[in-house]
Amino acid sequence: MSLASLGVLLLSAAALNWGGTSGMDHLMHSNSGETAAAARPATIVRPVSCEKLPNVPGKSITTVVVEFPPNAFSPRHRHPGSVTAFVLKGAVRSQLNGGPAETFTVGQSWFEPPGTIHMFAENASATEPASLLATFVADDDCGPLTIFD
Repeated sequence: MSLASLGVLLLSAAALNWGGTSGMDHLMHSNSGETAAAARPATIVRPVSCEKLPNVPGKSITTVVVEFPPNAFSPRHRHPGSVTAFVLKGAVRSQLNGGPAETFTVGQSWFEPPGTIHMFAENASATEPASLLATFVADDDCGPLTIFD
């Protein structure tokens, strides 16, 4: 898949899946909580690269920049491969597998093994933007990187 095709796919997925009011926006809250989360800004996913790993047959490494406008929110989801997230700007609050929510600032990172439930990710600030670099190791097709529960 070309980088341009990947970009269209990821940006389309972002518009549908990384917040907003799509049918895949499955939040585990009351209706009023769902409405409040749906009203929050969505993240913006910008593809950087997708390359086959020659030493790991059947796998590719995909890198994206995820931008969090002020107060942005990403609902519960998981990824088909391994993910490392590295905060580039601002502060991102994240919760994995029902563990404690943590706030990560510039230069900090976290790792998600394949299938880990990511309860949410959000910009820790209502006034300042945040961004992170996410690196995925998943199947060669560079296909969907986010699965919403």
